[in-house]
Amino acid sequence: MNPLLMVLLASSAMLFGCAKPSVNRATADSLSAKRPKFIIETPKGEIAIELFEDTPIHTENFSKLVDKKFYDGTSFWRLVPGLLIQGGDPDTREKPMPELDSLGKKTLPAEIKHSHFRGTIGAARKDDDVNPKRESSSCQFYINLNDNRFLDGSYTVFGRVMDSVSMDVVDRISKTPRDGQNVPTVRQWMRIRRADE
Repeated sequence: MNPLLMVLLASSAMLFGCAKPSVNRATADSLSAKRPKFIIETPKGEIAIELFEDTPIHTENFSKLVDKKFYDGTSFWRLVPGLLIQGGDPDTREKPMPELDSLGKKTLPAEIKHSHFRGTIGAARKDDDVNPKRESSSCQFYINLNDNRFLDGSYTVFGRVMDSVSMDVVDRISKTPRDGQNVPTVRQWMRIRRADE
């Protein structure tokens, strides 16, 4: 075979076979018009999210909590650098609301199907020693700051951040000064609404 042709073929294979995808893995597939979409308002800006259809228990539960305004006034209370930001705990509400706060005391059956890529949203839960079925908190959720694949198979991932502008907001929240317990020293409140409101 012609040596020049071999070099051209090898160069083409390297160029096309090793091209780095230009999209975030969390948003690689097309965004479905059927997926429920929400806006998380925060002091650092808005985060656009969508929830998955194949985690119906978590998606329906989150949607109901948003419609009841459960998340309004709660906060992102845990910021783990390079890992995640966590929020939705009713105990972080500035003013207790007993009838709403009681909704956060339940658990949901696990729907473990998706991987923990940057920008995906997972349901928090108690450890395996007290929760062997890996049931999820009905209200607390986290957003992955990186590809955290070591969490795969242990937590339910039920949604994702929709765009890079929103992920910039997540990253800014994660850089808020925090104490030794990863609790932000400046409160990172949230309010969540449906995207079409």
